[in-house]
Amino acid sequence: MGVWTVYRDLLANAYDAFNARDIDRALAAMHAEVDWPNGMEGGYVHGHGAVRDYWTRQWRLIDPRVEPRRFGIDETGRIVVDVHQVIRDRSGNTVADQMVQHVYTIRDGLIRHMEIRK
Repeated sequence: MGVWTVYRDLLANAYDAFNARDIDRALAAMHAEVDWPNGMEGGYVHGHGAVRDYWTRQWRLIDPRVEPRRFGIDETGRIVVDVHQVIRDRSGNTVADQMVQHVYTIRDGLIRHMEIRK
């Protein structure tokens, strides 16, 4: 199995874990010093504890689902994932339904950095 397949599987599993609200399984795909975008307030959160706190807070306010549609590699070697993102409020009303890109840097076989492109 090539590196590309391993990384694609790592990310696909992380998306599945996020959608299942399985924080521990999602964090297992991330480097201990991960830089993760704070899509609600801006900036980044750093490390497993901060990602856990951010997601826990986020899921109390909204119900996001992210479905990867295409995986690719950009000219710098980062993995780019086209993602269908649907965000609902806690009453089930759709707040956003859009395509975005998630761009990943992988280090030591784990997610080290992610950015969101709209």
